[in-house]
Amino acid sequence: MKQYGIRITLPEDSTMAMAHLLGDNWEAFRWFDTAEERDRNFKEMQRQPYNYRIGDNIQQILNKVERGH
Repeated sequence: MKQYGIRITLPEDSTMAMAHLLGDNWEAFRWFDTAEERDRNFKEMQRQPYNYRIGDNIQQILNKVERGH
């Protein structure tokens, strides 16, 4: 089982958190074998995706997590 993860949630004012879309309690996780792999992906996930339109901003909150902590 992969130990090191990134928890993804939405900001409170996110339009994607509306009930008919993802909802208030939406969250997702990405898991990795090592802390180094997780940290590398964490940095990548903080960057604005190249396919977003100018003026659009990514709506996500990222937190590093570990299983059992």
